[in-house]
Amino acid sequence: MNKPKLIFATHNANKLAEAARILSNYYEVVGLAEMGFTADIPETATTLHGNAAIKAQMVWEEFGLPCFSDDSGLMVDALGVEPGVYSARYAGPQANAQANMNLLLEKLEGVEERTAKFVTVIAFIRAGVLYPFSGEVEGVITQVPRGDGGFGYDPIFQPSGHLNTFAEMDPSQKNTMSHRARALQKFIAFLET
Repeated sequence: MNKPKLIFATHNANKLAEAARILSNYYEVVGLAEMGFTADIPETATTLHGNAAIKAQMVWEEFGLPCFSDDSGLMVDALGVEPGVYSARYAGPQANAQANMNLLLEKLEGVEERTAKFVTVIAFIRAGVLYPFSGEVEGVITQVPRGDGGFGYDPIFQPSGHLNTFAEMDPSQKNTMSHRARALQKFIAFLET
């Protein structure tokens, strides 16, 4: 039996692989590259909801097919919820994950209160109607990066109640508790109704 196809409005191979694993029992998830869509999608909103909606709307207008997008951010309490909506480009527009982590750790040097949360917002468009879903996970920012799995800020984010960072966890363990997994579970529940 063929699974229904969903377009994930992302060029990020790590996000695509993670979502495809989580949704694999239900849907075939295809990314923008597979759809032949190579344009950059601007993230000009000041909220995660806004950026997720921009991406989904652009892909909906291009293909007219059900699609979803996400925007995620790391909110660090001691920094007034920085990097937040700017998480992917925290150290500048051309920055990579390592530069972003380095800047965050530098700003937290000497700070004892290191609580944070990861938040994901999913925007799903079907028949021109947008449906939002969100998920979050609380934790702390570690003193130094640990682990070589995951992506983004995973080596410095340790979820509450766990001894390992996301980067030290097996992907299947991370996918039971991550912000993206929680948002995707709400999305799956909606799609099944």
